[in-house]
Amino acid sequence: QVELVESGGELVQAGDSLRLSCAASERLFSNYAIGWFRQAPGKDREFVSGISRTGTTYYADSVKGRFTISRDNAKNMVYLQMNSLKPEDTAVYYCAARPLLTTFEASYYNYWGQGTQVTVSS
Repeated sequence: QVELVESGGELVQAGDSLRLSCAASERLFSNYAIGWFRQAPGKDREFVSGISRTGTTYYADSVKGRFTISRDNAKNMVYLQMNSLKPEDTAVYYCAARPLLTTFEASYYNYWGQGTQVTVSS
């Protein structure tokens, strides 16, 4: 059963904006915190942003001030609004879930989507 599905990734130019979406099953959305991670070629998967069940948000320093995470409780959706995109933001972006947003380590997240590719050209 697929419980997390990302969408919205595409090829954009530096400085552009993009919104990623993560559709979560009701079970995950109601009981789990959701995080966004990304993985560039040859690099480890890294935490980008996360939102708790109560709406508390966290951001990696590299995206703070440019990215905004939000959740729509009526639609079981989590969004990642990405502004002022840079070539170094190029990666496959994943949403993931775990019970509490107490860690930013990917290995502690129990559920993962299939990822969506974001490519930022210079």
